[in-house]
Amino acid sequence: MANLSEEEENYVRLALLLKGVTPRAVHTFFDEEFLPSTLSSTLKKSYNTLSDLKLQRIINQAQWNLLIPRNGVPDSKTFDVTLMVCLIRHLTPISSPINGFDSLPLPVEITPGSDLARIKFYRNRLAHHDSNTIDTAYFNTAWKDISDAVGRLGDKTLDHECQQLKVKILDQSNQEIILEIKHSIKEIKH
Repeated sequence: MANLSEEEENYVRLALLLKGVTPRAVHTFFDEEFLPSTLSSTLKKSYNTLSDLKLQRIINQAQWNLLIPRNGVPDSKTFDVTLMVCLIRHLTPISSPINGFDSLPLPVEITPGSDLARIKFYRNRLAHHDSNTIDTAYFNTAWKDISDAVGRLGDKTLDHECQQLKVKILDQSNQEIILEIKHSIKEIKH
């Protein structure tokens, strides 16, 4: 097996962090804001707001089907990061970062809203990244920003997982890793 360069390894690690760990941190925070036992009734009470978000194309049809299922009740386990962040932004009194949810928050901003915006920013950045490499300086900055946000939004288990992932020996073949990342990036773009 050929070894990955440091820049390729940075890319793989960051993609695995953003695709594998951050969704669970966002989900942990989401379930604190929208208790699973009351999620259905909360969404029903917010039907008009959700309908407006759909009309504005902030929520797409696939997301709408998860929120308002024809059979059964909504389950946050089926929600992706984009949908959870959207619901938190629009249905809770969460504070917006100084420069809004669509920019990288300042390092001193450590509120839940800032952490969600931080994760969203890096996920979007990776989704639109042109190569399979990331320079080490950017990687270290992004890793710290993201893993700190995960620690604040999630729990100690996820924080520990971030630390382990940063030094874990990548034992899959390079081809499998790159294919997995490309698939993950496609999911992030959608």
